[in-house]
Amino acid sequence: MLGLLIFGLILISVLLKYKKIAIAGFCILFLTLGIWRHQEAETQISKSKLQIYNDKNELITLIGVVSDEPDIWDKSVKLKVTPKEFFQNSTGQESEKLEIDGEPINASGNILITTRRYPEYQYGDKLKITGKLEAPVADINGFNYQDYLKKDGIYSVMSWPEIELLGKGFGNPVMNILFSFKNKFKETAQNFISPPQEGFLEALIFGDENNISQEWKNKLNFTGTRHIAAVSGMNITIISALLLSFLLSLGFWRNQAFYFSVILLVLYILMIGAPASAVRAGIMGGLFMAAQHLGRMSAASRAVVFASTIMLFFSPLLLKLDVGFQLSFLAIIGMIYLQPIFSEFLKKIPNFKYFPLRTTLSATLSAQVFTLPILIYNFGYIPLISPITNILIVPFLAPITILIFIFGFGGIIFYSLGFILSLPTWLVLTYLTKVIDIFSQFPFASLKIENVSWVFLVIAYLILGIIIWRLQESQKLKFLKY
Repeated sequence: MLGLLIFGLILISVLLKYKKIAIAGFCILFLTLGIWRHQEAETQISKSKLQIYNDKNELITLIGVVSDEPDIWDKSVKLKVTPKEFFQNSTGQESEKLEIDGEPINASGNILITTRRYPEYQYGDKLKITGKLEAPVADINGFNYQDYLKKDGIYSVMSWPEIELLGKGFGNPVMNILFSFKNKFKETAQNFISPPQEGFLEALIFGDENNISQEWKNKLNFTGTRHIAAVSGMNITIISALLLSFLLSLGFWRNQAFYFSVILLVLYILMIGAPASAVRAGIMGGLFMAAQHLGRMSAASRAVVFASTIMLFFSPLLLKLDVGFQLSFLAIIGMIYLQPIFSEFLKKIPNFKYFPLRTTLSATLSAQVFTLPILIYNFGYIPLISPITNILIVPFLAPITILIFIFGFGGIIFYSLGFILSLPTWLVLTYLTKVIDIFSQFPFASLKIENVSWVFLVIAYLILGIIIWRLQESQKLKFLKY
């Protein structure tokens, strides 16, 4: 690493006048810094003294605070708890605190608690928990559950412990308000709309798939429409536009409306749990809004790099361990570089006023070309009919999202208004589910591929990089000849 760092600095400082060589030097420099940041995060995890007590079969009592919204299942609930104090046995505060080498145990990291559905616990509750710490299971049906939890700072789990509520309101008061509003919105939806439509509603607005059954998740995978169950750039774009328009209609000045829109957008992303796709979209949306506000142009590719750099600086494990993060960025990169080319190639396909057929098809194809190698490597399938299902669904997502927001706010304010608006909301969600259901039953909806090597990923993205470079060069030549 030291050799790479010195080599990169030499290329930048000595050969700065040769731009391409200097750029290579910057790439080497930041690659080295990225490796160092990732290794630092891994080292911090390995130094967490709490892991020493994993799988020791000893009763541990901890006092901690529920640091995220509870993940509710049919008969159980998972609580992400940030521990504050540890004790050797169930007598809790009456016994001595756990120490290692004469120092209090390091409480860095979080613990995932699996407990009964009732009594209910909420974000900010202070709990006294007694049970046995375990290391997360590394492999569940081919899924690396341990790595999945590691990216969220969870290195230990505890199943069915004894829990005592010590107090409430120990969380962030802003997050308390946001989670309260989110739960009220969900209650309104559940009062008027039945599954599976209600599950899709929660997925579209909050990125929450808990109320979508495994059968429907498989159908989304087979048809290549799993992306609609995650809060993406499109959702953020719609919400930003709605906020800005609403504030301007209330009489705010444009400057005031801009700042309020940014604040409300940040609150919305926090409310839905800040998934990688929403954070990326929020950062990019904020950059573009700021560029417009300041009168400066902004390139989409630079915004993507800026967003990824910020996210990986704070959470470097996302790059390796979070498939959703990988898919999110690859999809947007594919649309940046390939959508104009696909749009030109499909120029004979019309773009109708309320049904942008060519735009939808070109966006779908460009995103899927870039995400296909990751899908094959991680999930072992190719969605063959994805372009068709996305053409039938994607153009309607914007009006559906707007309608759901109107329905939710209306139902919270006036029960009767929620009842009236629930019918059109149910109808549009039924359309989504019918399209997915029908196409998932096709015998060749997807192609199964097993035992894919990481070498395939390297070769696939190397080829894609060369193709993009050649296409960019050809576009420059066309412009110069023109």
